[in-house]
Amino acid sequence: MRIAATLKTAYSNALIWNYQSLKQKTASSTQKRYAKNHMLVLGIESSCDETGVALYDTQHGLLAHALHSQIDMHAAYGGVVPELASRDHIRRAIPLTQQVLQQANKTLQAIEGIAYTQGPGLAGALLVGTSIAQSLAMALGVPCVGVHHLEGHLLAPLLEEDPPAFPFVALLVSGGHSQLMRIDGIGQYQLLGDTLDDAAGEAFDKTAKLLGLGYPGGPALAQLAQQGRARFQLPRPLLNSPDLNFSFSGLKTAVLTLVNQQSTLDITTMQDIAWEFQEAVTDILTKKCLKALKQTKLKRLVVSGGVGANRRLRERLNLETAVRGLSVSYPRLEFCTDNGAMIAFAGAMRLKDMQPQVSDYSFNVRPRWDLAELQSPK
Repeated sequence: MRIAATLKTAYSNALIWNYQSLKQKTASSTQKRYAKNHMLVLGIESSCDETGVALYDTQHGLLAHALHSQIDMHAAYGGVVPELASRDHIRRAIPLTQQVLQQANKTLQAIEGIAYTQGPGLAGALLVGTSIAQSLAMALGVPCVGVHHLEGHLLAPLLEEDPPAFPFVALLVSGGHSQLMRIDGIGQYQLLGDTLDDAAGEAFDKTAKLLGLGYPGGPALAQLAQQGRARFQLPRPLLNSPDLNFSFSGLKTAVLTLVNQQSTLDITTMQDIAWEFQEAVTDILTKKCLKALKQTKLKRLVVSGGVGANRRLRERLNLETAVRGLSVSYPRLEFCTDNGAMIAFAGAMRLKDMQPQVSDYSFNVRPRWDLAELQSPK
């Protein structure tokens, strides 16, 4: 019932705003927009606890983007509360859309395509962004496409001024995912390795909680580690395994054992544990990336996802790739976490290759969605 109410409110809000500000569009105008090589795409991200909106122009690049984080709201609960997340997306999505239109000096009528996060993520949160996107598209008479959240992250580095060329190996490392993939083009993704249990970002957050740090714990732990030194020894699970899979659950358990062994958990001890934990994760990720590049015989590595912002990880990858004559690329820090820009870009890449079609603007969300199910838009 709560999700239904959330959906109704989001859909109604968007429709009211649309029909107060738009003139009727004909089906023929939609067909004409599809055929254009140049397209202005609105992207909406609402998969979890951040509302992101962006405008991407296929000729001029990213024009504007805005993001609202719900960290402060969820901090009191020590984690994301799905119902609160959905309600906050309702409050933020339309004002953020108005904000990016103003920043880009564009009108609502200038939008020629809309992209939204269809999954994976929290069902209620996804429904908010999806319903707003589809109602906007219906009122404007423009095409609308659902984007896989992980595809958005994988393609985020392509937003930079010097984007990496296909093919490349991608490390997607975040709170929910730790995967290595071969990327040959849009929709051409081959899974090389995956986590068998916890993701790296999840291990960061859980370890931070063991040390008594606040929410979200990952960035706080990384900051604490900057003052640490080599004092303890933690395991590196699957570091020397012949495959490209990851495992971080045992590392988290080892931290728990180490914490319980301490007579007092003073700040120096916390710093040293944080340092060793970060080194363990960095060792694992770095060695697996190098192994993936060797196995695929590719020379380019791309790192995406929230953990991709970790300074120590970047230092190690920059060093290890440089000495081997390889290259590594990252999205800018603001695009490592969830954002609307990556959704607008991924949607634009798919919309520009889609054939004209009539849509009834019906929709569904996919809280669980295997990236392997995606296909090339061509």
